Amino acid sequence: MSVSTRNVFGKISISDYTIAKVASNATLECYGIVEMAPKRFRDSLYELIHKKHSYERGIKVTTSGDRIFIDVSVIIKYGVSINAVAESMKESIKYKVERFTGMIVDTVNVNIVGVKL
Repeated sequence: MSVSTRNVFGKISISDYTIAKVASNATLECYGIVEMAPKRFRDSLYELIHKKHSYERGIKVTTSGDRIFIDVSVIIKYGVSINAVAESMKESIKYKVERFTGMIVDTVNVNIVGVKL
């Protein structure tokens, strides 16, 4: 799926794959994030079989009209404030995706899958 908009230049469509890539880059730039993580074991097997790229890992983008919903699964560094990292990540993802697409990010859900030293 993709989000679409029209302006004076014509119709603009942005794929979910592209939005996931922007969200992944914004996530990995945040302090305290060690790596992206798939939510389910089944997703890990799918990645092994289909050689899915790491920037799609742990990101699920759903679009409805011109609204964007993002789910992120991450592993964080031991000793950091989970709440502070999650809030910072939400704001960063929302800002960067909205700036990139020009559309509204309705929700960003953060799932902390694990902690690493």
